[in-house]
Amino acid sequence: MQRLRQFLAYAALRVLICVVQALPFWLCEELAYFGAWLFDSVLRVRRKLIDENLRHAFPELSPAERRHLARKMWVHLLLFGQEVALTGRKFHRLNWQSRLRLVGEPAVAAALLDDRPLVLVTAHFGNFELATYALAMFGHHVHSVARPLDNPFLDEFVNRFRGTFGQSILNKQDDYDRIRDIVAAGGKVSFVADQYAGQKGCWVDFFGRPASTHKAIALFALASDAAVLVGGCRRVGGMMQFELRMEGVLDPRELAPHEANVRHVVGWYTRRFEQMIRRAPEQYWWLHRRWKQKRAARKKPSAAAA
Repeated sequence: MQRLRQFLAYAALRVLICVVQALPFWLCEELAYFGAWLFDSVLRVRRKLIDENLRHAFPELSPAERRHLARKMWVHLLLFGQEVALTGRKFHRLNWQSRLRLVGEPAVAAALLDDRPLVLVTAHFGNFELATYALAMFGHHVHSVARPLDNPFLDEFVNRFRGTFGQSILNKQDDYDRIRDIVAAGGKVSFVADQYAGQKGCWVDFFGRPASTHKAIALFALASDAAVLVGGCRRVGGMMQFELRMEGVLDPRELAPHEANVRHVVGWYTRRFEQMIRRAPEQYWWLHRRWKQKRAARKKPSAAAA
């Protein structure tokens, strides 16, 4: 019965994708605005969590301004879903220059063409799916690390889309050793790296609040002498109009001895995330439980143990 439900959900999504692909851009945008009103004002999906995240990230905003920003975030999310459905048909080698502007291209090209391993890092910001899709289309073999979807039909479908131009998908949960070997061999691996990592993660400030962040990216970079490139693909203007911008590159060879550690690397790319999100805050996924818990206080050793 569960497998039947999963297949029906997959079939419904494929029908929805067919509908989106038949619509003009202006109607897709109108539907995104209607859907944003529905999710925000009627269904109130994660409304309390979104407002709490925005209140902590932007304390200077009034409640009305936070509501407006939350509504714009929903518009972005719905446009994002439609753009993913349209990418295979509307974004290709013959027209990409009319849809994508590259910022910091020389540094990005140098990092991608270098024989050294490269770790590409981004957040749930803008259209991160199109960013890796575009890199693969340009001929760069990138291994993308992602958590498998619970629905196997949807997971296979999404991975087929991601692999259109040869992008390889690695399982975030099961392929740790393979990821390590790829980086060690000089490969290029991309991560969406702004998920909550539990109490054992590396705690660094993100919008002024301690956030638990996964250590693996920093460990891969430091152990394999891999450069870390932070970038984001944000929508500029209308639908299917993007800017792919490099926010910075960290080279482990240039780190001072006191900087060659996990906390410094994690803190560095987290600050780059905040920098690009502040440029277009409505394009970040504020409905994530990024600050799921507070850091547990360390237990002081007892007098007897001392």
